[in-house]
Amino acid sequence: MDKHRLFSEFDTHLLNDDQPSLYFRKLAEAGLLNTAYPFTMLDILQKIKQPPEFHPEGSVWEHTLLVVDMAATRRKNSTNPRVFMWAALLHDLGKANTTKIRRGKITAYDHDKHGAKLAAEFLKEFTTDKEFINQVTCLVRWHMQILYVTKKLPFADIQGMLNEVPLKEIVLFCECDRLGRGNMNDKILEAELANVDSFMQQCRPYMDK
Repeated sequence: MDKHRLFSEFDTHLLNDDQPSLYFRKLAEAGLLNTAYPFTMLDILQKIKQPPEFHPEGSVWEHTLLVVDMAATRRKNSTNPRVFMWAALLHDLGKANTTKIRRGKITAYDHDKHGAKLAAEFLKEFTTDKEFINQVTCLVRWHMQILYVTKKLPFADIQGMLNEVPLKEIVLFCECDRLGRGNMNDKILEAELANVDSFMQQCRPYMDK
């Protein structure tokens, strides 16, 4: 299949399907993601493991599909649904080259930063729209801030984040990422939504700086 045609199909399903994962899962199972660069960036995610205590759904690919479907339920609330949905699909590309086992645990340090670069590489294969590419990569770049901020980790950079993405948009995106996980029972859902609210409240004072 022509890769530009495939990119166009991605666009259509991301913006219109209630469950875009059905389309992407079908492509992966047919081996069509392994036929041409840059779709191979997505294909490899099927082999990348995640820590089961945080990602009981399994591979990075399974997590990505859950996030894409979650994003589809919220894309109407985004200021730019196309940017929002493409960021959901590409947000964890960086885990392919950052995932390692350290002291017996699966980690993917700095996958947000690496992922932003890979997302840009992916999109540059198909479009010269620099603003579109920049907006997608910024969401990818900052999607881990919800964890860094709520856990008060030294990697938090609220002002740097808000210089590049609107608060409402990154909060909505982070919500999809946090809820796009397996075994999401009522207790976990409540805790994650509380984290999303805490993240937003801690970021708001920086909007006036």
